[in-house]
Amino acid sequence: MIIGVLALVGGGSAAAYAMQLGQTWDQKTVKLANAFPAADVRPEAPAPTAAPAAQNILVLGSDTRGDGNTSIDGLEGQRSDTIMVVHIPGDRQHITVMSIMRDSWVDIPGYGEAKINAALSYGGVPLAVQTIEGMIGARIDHVAVVDFAGFRGVADALGGVNVYNSIPFDSSKMPGHRFERGMQAMNGEEALAFVRERYAFDDGDFQRARNQQEFAKGVMSQVMNAAILTNPGRLGGLVSAIAPYLVVDSGFDAAYVGQLAVELRDVTPTDVSFFTAPTSGTGTSSDGQSIVNVDWDAFVAVKSAFQSDSAEQFAALIPPK
Repeated sequence: MIIGVLALVGGGSAAAYAMQLGQTWDQKTVKLANAFPAADVRPEAPAPTAAPAAQNILVLGSDTRGDGNTSIDGLEGQRSDTIMVVHIPGDRQHITVMSIMRDSWVDIPGYGEAKINAALSYGGVPLAVQTIEGMIGARIDHVAVVDFAGFRGVADALGGVNVYNSIPFDSSKMPGHRFERGMQAMNGEEALAFVRERYAFDDGDFQRARNQQEFAKGVMSQVMNAAILTNPGRLGGLVSAIAPYLVVDSGFDAAYVGQLAVELRDVTPTDVSFFTAPTSGTGTSSDGQSIVNVDWDAFVAVKSAFQSDSAEQFAALIPPK
């Protein structure tokens, strides 16, 4: 969804209309004043260069954004149901998205070992960022927290989304509805049920992560279509529909999104790749929680790819089609 936003805000054919889209973005997204941890606990920032620097955008999905128990400023009290790191290389020729299983057992600074999705609950967005940065050994440049209801909103705004479903299943979120194998045209309610489903699968959250990746691919394919990018009315409607479901850091503003969109103007949906952070099976923690074990030996290659911004190293992480 974030990649689709870049295409939308940068897709205005006229400067005045692009400015209007940017204003819509800035007015309708919620801005986080404090999204990052203290500088002394973060990886070293790369040295400034004339060429564009690689960018890492942390995307957190939540079912409960904005409820009465939530602090919007830091989003403490929530657990992130979806965790993705979007890597945009310095050459701006492709995009790689890494999903992290929400039950991954990791070290959360100041709290010890716990499920990674607890970082948001323990310390808000800054602690979630610090935890992810500790894993990948590189800085997170921007953050977006997506309300799951946004999946429904974007699908309806697009008039439906075509999504590939690899495993047929009966939905626990939409009783009586079955998702067949193959390409499925989904409305908003179906899209939300699709990305939230885990009980129907033998491997639960693993398949849910794959389905969320497929939904993202479907959205990108439709958003990055010339019929939308050259239609001011559709563009404005989509940005207006998506933005209210996003909480972003204060630097993730229209100026940044617009510039990045211009830099990514030659990227097509086929230039966007997805993979899931390596794991070594499931287990039980000492206090009885069901957890996902991170394959830290394999994660060395992930860390190296983020630190080096190497297209070749990222390519080696992408599963064969």
